[in-house]
Amino acid sequence: MKIRLQKIIADAGLASRREGERWIESGKVQVNGQVVTQLGSLADPAKDEIKVQGKRIPRRQESAYVLLNKPTECLTTMNVDKRGRTTVMEYVRVVESRVFPVGRLDYNTQGVLLFTNDGLLAKKLLDPRYAVERTYKVKVSGVPNEKALKRLERGVHLEEGKFKPIKATVQRISGKNCFLILTLVEGKNRHIKKVCEHIGHPVIKLQRTHFAGLTLTGLPLGACRFLSAKEIKSLKKLVMNDPKPIKARPKKRT
Repeated sequence: MKIRLQKIIADAGLASRREGERWIESGKVQVNGQVVTQLGSLADPAKDEIKVQGKRIPRRQESAYVLLNKPTECLTTMNVDKRGRTTVMEYVRVVESRVFPVGRLDYNTQGVLLFTNDGLLAKKLLDPRYAVERTYKVKVSGVPNEKALKRLERGVHLEEGKFKPIKATVQRISGKNCFLILTLVEGKNRHIKKVCEHIGHPVIKLQRTHFAGLTLTGLPLGACRFLSAKEIKSLKKLVMNDPKPIKARPKKRT
């Protein structure tokens, strides 16, 4: 079925429709070897060869959505590790379609990890403006007091910038350590470890228990499964509306 080129570009997760239109008008898009500059041009993503800035968009496959309970000592990457370490792709070989992880979990972090070939949905789920929740069960050193938890809930300022507020509760105390339940709407590099260390309670063990409403229920460690139609519908509903605009920072007076 033929659809508009800018939609094909957006569905591939390369850019927004508006940016795709600019690429078309500037001659950066080809269909079957011919440069297309006319907005509204159609193509069949399952049959036509479409290139954007010289790179071919893979022909559309049936959308796939897979959930993995990621084990520890496993890299979130699509590439073969040069040091021979296990990667998440080794756990989703049962999936015939080419899928990629939505976001990442650190090497020693386990839990919910979504895979798909739906580039647009993946991009939206990771966009902090859509406020898609992810929840972690975190074992930390020591027991944070109410003041420390309030610091997380207000949002932590680090050298690299501000981390958005985190819902934080103590689940249980285990000797000199404790388990926290942390819920956040963004996923920066080593996010949980950095903020916990900042409040004086380094992470000992980390597990993501929820992502975008998906849970580990009935899914053993290292196992994966396809999402149900109901779960896919719920994911898409989360990012159906336009995201909240990012407020521009006031310019500093000189």
